[in-house]
Amino acid sequence: MSENEFDVIFIGGGPGGYAGAIRAAQLGLKTMLIDDRQGDDGKPAPGGTCLNVGCIPSKALLDSSKHFHHIQHDYTDHGISVDGLSIDIDTMLERKRKVVKQLTGGLVQLFKANKIEFVNGRGKLFADRQVEVTPNDGDKYTVTGQHIVLAAGSVAFSIPNVEVDNELILDNVGALEIAQVPKRFGVIGAGVIGLEMGSVWSRLGSETVLLEAVDDFLPVIDRDMAKLAQREFKKQGLDIRMGCRVSAAEASDGKVKVSYTKDGEEHQEVFDKLLVAVGRKPATDQLLADDSGVSLTERGQIEVDGSCRTSADQIWAIGDLVRGPMLAHKASEEGIAVAESIAGQAAHINLDTVPWVIYTDPEIAWLGKTETQLKEQGIEYKTGSFPFAATGRGLAMGNAVGQVKILADAESDELLGCQIVGPSASEFIGEVVVAMEFNGSSEDLARIVHAHPTLSEAVHEAALAVDKRAIHKVN
Repeated sequence: MSENEFDVIFIGGGPGGYAGAIRAAQLGLKTMLIDDRQGDDGKPAPGGTCLNVGCIPSKALLDSSKHFHHIQHDYTDHGISVDGLSIDIDTMLERKRKVVKQLTGGLVQLFKANKIEFVNGRGKLFADRQVEVTPNDGDKYTVTGQHIVLAAGSVAFSIPNVEVDNELILDNVGALEIAQVPKRFGVIGAGVIGLEMGSVWSRLGSETVLLEAVDDFLPVIDRDMAKLAQREFKKQGLDIRMGCRVSAAEASDGKVKVSYTKDGEEHQEVFDKLLVAVGRKPATDQLLADDSGVSLTERGQIEVDGSCRTSADQIWAIGDLVRGPMLAHKASEEGIAVAESIAGQAAHINLDTVPWVIYTDPEIAWLGKTETQLKEQGIEYKTGSFPFAATGRGLAMGNAVGQVKILADAESDELLGCQIVGPSASEFIGEVVVAMEFNGSSEDLARIVHAHPTLSEAVHEAALAVDKRAIHKVN
């Protein structure tokens, strides 16, 4: 094999690309990884949107703002009083940057340790598995792969008449670098990004308004759970307005004027900062040459089969480029599965057991089917729920908001779905993921011994409640 030939070439170094490349190298494949992202210092910054301007930095800010909010509003119940509380935004942002830099630097070291040929630049797929490589600091050249894995991720959607400048009108990148707390913070979209970043600046003192086009809050989960979460966000001061269709946003004189319609009437609001958080789309621009042989769907995604194979021979695509949820952990598992498939091993991707999480406070986590979906599909089911307020640990912590809801097949008792609104929901959902992956039942969860006192007992009791035998609530 020549210097410019590889067993597998990954284009894109986000969670899917880098995890897949590392696994491919572990399996003895000569591996190249191409990723063009750089940090503020000009050094390579692999990790994709998630690590650089998404999952990781947003969670750093969420944690910082949560500590500030709890000290302000919750610690007096524990007998803790603080005078002269303040927050240094510069320090908070610098901490966020350090977290990101440590992780991106760690990835570069992992590439070296696994003998991956890492190129900080862009890759473009041509016919016959030829990849044009454009390094950030060098001339173009061409490499060939026995297999190519497309893992370029996604980019933020834009909307008409709303031009992002990342000064007053922001995308997810600009929202992570706001230098001072805006008096009024507007958000277009009440999905994952909108809720998380809206929570950050609301906790720090912004009057925060979220304008969401659809009429139902969080339609991806059951109505009772969505109402529970929305009620808690309202208590925190988040002004979430449903059925608001933004028609324009104009920045001038240090302010942003937003025009929108609701119930057929025109409205306007003025904000100090405006975040556009209306979703993301596959980053296929400049990724595929006309002769690549790779087909796109009507939605602009790369068309793949259940194993992530594209329409072109030995070309694969993963993560945000393809069907399924745009989630970092889904991309990682696809990248690993593709690497193992290329190496001749059996690989498994189960999109039905991919968990979703919104890292607000309370957190929201779910997987599987909702009641609405089960009704639409004519599936008979039973359900059980249990509030964190009825757990001893929740009350002792002073953080007893929310509940666990479990859905199971009415006849077989097989787990069909789970939704959690409450503290550490992102951690508890993993237990149900494991059970569902093994085709477990609510009875299985009900018979597992959970430590006491823990918040996880709410999962146990919700499983018991499926058959109306919860111990610590009236069934």
